[in-house]
Amino acid sequence: MQFQLQDASLREDLISNDDLRAQSDELLTAFLKAYSSGNTDLNSKEFVGIQDILSEISISRARQGFSVRETGTYVLSLKSALTQSLQEEYKNDPAKLFSEFVKVSNLVDSLSIVTFETYIKGREEVILRQTDEISEISTPVIRVWDKVLALPIIGTLDSARTQIVMESLLTEIVASESTIAILDISGVPAVDSLVAQHLIKTVSATRLMGAECIISGIRPEIAQTIVHLGIDLSGIKTKSTLASALQLAFSLTNQEVKKKSSF
Repeated sequence: MQFQLQDASLREDLISNDDLRAQSDELLTAFLKAYSSGNTDLNSKEFVGIQDILSEISISRARQGFSVRETGTYVLSLKSALTQSLQEEYKNDPAKLFSEFVKVSNLVDSLSIVTFETYIKGREEVILRQTDEISEISTPVIRVWDKVLALPIIGTLDSARTQIVMESLLTEIVASESTIAILDISGVPAVDSLVAQHLIKTVSATRLMGAECIISGIRPEIAQTIVHLGIDLSGIKTKSTLASALQLAFSLTNQEVKKKSSF
């Protein structure tokens, strides 16, 4: 605890000293129980308990926002404490001190590797969850009018994202019985041949569901890129703005929006 409290990277905003002490006590108790068996093989049954404790701590810290260095320091503080204790215990027996130090050092180093591996796994889970959440947030299907849907696309459109876009759009077309779907690409930073192919696939899937698709948000630079790449969008209705696309959607559905006369 002294080594941890003295560390400048101690995150008291993420874990209280009482919780840190409880974690450290549990870890040390499990370590001493395993070490006292005389078996220093990390894969033995004696060390299953401490590996489980370290895995749980590492994953929880990854989710809480601890860095890999902060998590590693937690385990290595145990090594510092054990080394100090060994020096006091065997100060008159250099040979025994060296023997015990090597065993403890190798064991804690192996436990540190387990900690890092588990931490990375926990961070990957967090990143994947956040990626899924961002994908869901960045592909909302909006009912802008009766029988008219709009799907604003923000960010890069890759194969995985296209699949999410199509699934969301087609599901909503069926649920709302819409006949017009507007894909707004104002938030797409650049359009290349791959992105264009993804858009064409989405338009084709929409048509198979009996709905017409309009692509809006065609900026001048995007138009130039499409022409330069020789991409044929002649069979797809395109508009420069979402407002223009919505106006076209009204026309295709025989609807008209007028300003109310003021009296």
